[in-house]
Amino acid sequence: MRECINVHIGQAGVQIGNSCWELYCMEHGIEKDGTILNEAERRTDDTFSSFFAETGKGKYVPRAIFLDLEPTVIDEVRTGEYRSLFHPEQMISGKEDAANNYARGFYTVGKEVIETSWTGLETG
Repeated sequence: MRECINVHIGQAGVQIGNSCWELYCMEHGIEKDGTILNEAERRTDDTFSSFFAETGKGKYVPRAIFLDLEPTVIDEVRTGEYRSLFHPEQMISGKEDAANNYARGFYTVGKEVIETSWTGLETG
């Protein structure tokens, strides 16, 4: 089975990604905490394993990374309705945004989060 890792970057990416994962959960019968609604159906249909990774406790966690330099949008996901679905290491945020300045985002503020982002992608 192939794995699909979703990378959600920036305010729009994080907000759209959060909505997408709500839909993925509804489509595949996964609760807000990552548990399966119908265990018998899971045995016959494992198509969701491309999008979700199973933990040791039988919980399903999205194969996704959320990344934004400004923390408030990712904090909305961390405290939202589906907060227990995501692993905290999947939520990568900086301390301040780049203020619509490419050079600031690329050379200073963004440099601080790039290493964490690559690590998250490698383990994601």
